[in-house]
Amino acid sequence: MAAAAELFTTHGYAATSTRAMAERAGIRQASIYHYFDGKEDILAELLESTVRPSLETARALTGGTPEERLWELCHCDARLLCSGPYNLGALYLLPEVRTERFAAFRRMRGELKDTYARLLAVTTAGAALTPADRALRTDLLFALIEGVILIRRDAPGEMAADALETLAAATADAALRLAGVPDRDLPDLRKTGRGPA
Repeated sequence: MAAAAELFTTHGYAATSTRAMAERAGIRQASIYHYFDGKEDILAELLESTVRPSLETARALTGGTPEERLWELCHCDARLLCSGPYNLGALYLLPEVRTERFAAFRRMRGELKDTYARLLAVTTAGAALTPADRALRTDLLFALIEGVILIRRDAPGEMAADALETLAAATADAALRLAGVPDRDLPDLRKTGRGPA
């Protein structure tokens, strides 16, 4: 998977063959087909690995205020998208991802976005919005979180732990501001809403 992630993000999906993946991983090409039907399955697994942990975090969020839970999810999601040596989030933009083969990934991503919408709706500021305004804020909030992939594009490679934490916290803060949470509340949210390290 690491070889595929590297090649897909540095050489492009279309330009990467299973032969190249096998050579990079130091295995025989036939070994890949023992685990995957082809490179589309590998891409699907890589894409789903960028959403699955955030969905699991979202399902586990209990206690605290809605604002704390939203901050924690934003922090976790931004951290996930920025972690690791390769910018897997950039693969979201591939035209192939719009095909039927990647419907499961798109459903997972839709479920994550719906989770953001539900959390936003129960925050104090979100509850005061009209449904149309809340839908717009959800779109903006989700785009802000996923926008960290553009930062990764401009700074390739694995981020240092302190830089990763700073970026994830700043992104979560910006998301909560977008949601209508006052700046004065952000320091407390940072203390209580920490996601998994």
